[in-house]
Amino acid sequence: MTKKITFVLSLLIIASLLLVSCKAAAEEPVVEEPAAEEVVEETPVMKFCQVTDMGGIDDKSFNATAWKGMEAAEADFGVEIKYLESQQQSDYEVNLNAFVEEGCDLIVSVGYLLADATSAVATANPDMKFSIIDNGNMGLTNVRGNYSDIQEATFLVGYLAAGMTTTGKVGTYVGILFPSTQAFMDGYAMGVAYYNQVHGTAVEVLGWDMETQEGLEVGNFESLDDGRAMGETLLDEGADIIMPVAGPVGAGTLAVMQERGTGLLIGVDDDWSVKYPDQADFILASAMKKINVFVYDTIEKVINGEFAGGEDYALTLENDGVGLVYGTAWVDQIPAELMAEIEALIPQIIDGSIAVMPTR
Repeated sequence: MTKKITFVLSLLIIASLLLVSCKAAAEEPVVEEPAAEEVVEETPVMKFCQVTDMGGIDDKSFNATAWKGMEAAEADFGVEIKYLESQQQSDYEVNLNAFVEEGCDLIVSVGYLLADATSAVATANPDMKFSIIDNGNMGLTNVRGNYSDIQEATFLVGYLAAGMTTTGKVGTYVGILFPSTQAFMDGYAMGVAYYNQVHGTAVEVLGWDMETQEGLEVGNFESLDDGRAMGETLLDEGADIIMPVAGPVGAGTLAVMQERGTGLLIGVDDDWSVKYPDQADFILASAMKKINVFVYDTIEKVINGEFAGGEDYALTLENDGVGLVYGTAWVDQIPAELMAEIEALIPQIIDGSIAVMPTR
């Protein structure tokens, strides 16, 4: 009997232990294995790259206007933008190849002077996309070219200069003479000639001869000292309004005008009265060449998968790619009659009633 009781007690103890063990196991929280993190692949940001000519990115003219198009694209599309400045001509191809190595989605060459380098690099890299300002596409299917009928705009500023001169002489000079800079000079001279025809005047253009297609040339787009010297020469010869076609070189001429307290400058590419606000009293107007529009348009086409190499994009009066803007300090001082005459010229140039292309 005692053995039986002992056996029963043993069973009860074992059962109790098992019950406690099971209860503890039931109360122990279940620890779940962490779920594997979902890997989300980020879409790479597109990169757009600009190679300047020797004027540099902050030339307050040609290169800066192109960069403005890059900055607008960055703001609107969230793309990455970069630039490389060329210090000498041998840098052009080096800089273009550097951006090829970076895998830029588009490489923008700023200016006619980069044509040979762009052709060489684009030919060697047919899968890369390029665009070039002031030059055609060179027959390459991965290059989008650009040209500007800037002579339409400089015709207007030439007419303005002829109407505003008090000496009967206006001047101009060029940094380096090639087709796209020559167009500035031609339009300017034609605008003066047309004013003379309409008003029976004899305003003279110093620095450019339409017949010989020759004029004053400083040989670069960088030297402010050359701009000073050219400005002094033209002012001393009697020109009271000068249009430098030389990027930042023109700032040297502007400095001379400010020092002497005489003379008016016509800017090119961008609104110089905005670029040089402290000298706005000496800036009559600017011939706008809106290459930022071309740059922005090309970037947008690359983003949308619509880039088409082997084509050229034209900037004209008709599409507002070129034009005239009056200086901020002069817009209220120019006679209303003269401004009305200039406004009336625009539709006539667009429809061809007034021919602004010189006969070669």
